[in-house]
Amino acid sequence: MSADTTLAFDASCHIFSGCGFPAPGLHTFLYKPMFEVAGFEFTKPMLLALLSTLVVVVFFWAAFNKPKLVPGKVQMIGEAGYDFVRRGIVYEIIGKKDGEKYVPLMVSLFFFIWIMNIWSIIPVAQFPVPSLIAFPAGLALIVYVLWVSLTFKKHGWTGGWKNITGYDKSLGWVLPLVVVIEFFSNLLIRPFTHAVRLFANMFAGHLLIVMFTLASWYLMNGIGIAYGTVSFVMVLVMTVFELFIQAVQAYVFVLLASSYVQGALAKGH
Repeated sequence: MSADTTLAFDASCHIFSGCGFPAPGLHTFLYKPMFEVAGFEFTKPMLLALLSTLVVVVFFWAAFNKPKLVPGKVQMIGEAGYDFVRRGIVYEIIGKKDGEKYVPLMVSLFFFIWIMNIWSIIPVAQFPVPSLIAFPAGLALIVYVLWVSLTFKKHGWTGGWKNITGYDKSLGWVLPLVVVIEFFSNLLIRPFTHAVRLFANMFAGHLLIVMFTLASWYLMNGIGIAYGTVSFVMVLVMTVFELFIQAVQAYVFVLLASSYVQGALAKGH
C-alpha cells in the first residue's frame, strides 16, 4: 500500500461499525516524495528501481567476478539464469550467431524487470515498480530505439522503411492498405503495447492484492469474520499467483524485445 493509502485507512474501520469499505484506487499508486532537490521529487518507487539495479549488479558481480571451474552456489544460480535467457529466449528467437551480442542486454532487462516486480510481495516494499507506467515505458523506449536503429543500419534508408511497412509488390492492390497498417502498427502501436502489457498486469495484480488485504481487515467483525477468512485466503492465493505472473511478464517483455531485434535483422519483414 502507498503512504497515502495508509494514511487514509482507519485501523478501527470494520464492517457493521458504521464506516464504508476503504476501496483501493489510483491513490494506492501515489507516494509522497521522500525528499525533494531543486524541484526533483524522489519517491519510494524510484528507490525500489535503484535497489533493483543494485541487486542485479551485485548478484551477477558476486556470481562471475571470480568464476570457478567447479561453480559455487551463487555462480551456479547466476549461470542458470544467464543461460535461461540466452538459450531459452535469445538463441530461440534471434539465433545463436546474431543473438550473442544482445544477450547481456536481454539478461539485464529480464532480471531488472523481475526484481522490480518481486518488490510487490516483499514486506515494507510491497509495491511493483512497473505498475507505474513511466518505468515500463522507459524500458520499452530503449527497445524501440534499438529496433529502429538496427532496422535502418541493417537495411539502409529505403530498405528500412520497406522492412517497417511490410512493403512487398506481390501484394498487389492491397499493398497501400498493408503499408499504412504496418506503419502505424510498428511505429506507434508496438512500443505502446510493449509497455502497457507489463504495466497493466502489474497494476491489476497489485490492486487485487491490496483490495483483498483491505477486505480481510474490514470484515474482521462479527459474522464478517467468516468472510474475512475467505478474503485472507484469497490474499495468499493471489500472492502465489502473482509470483508466477511476475516471472512471466519479465519473460514476455524480453521475448518481445528479442522478436523485435530479430525482425530488424531479418532480410524481409
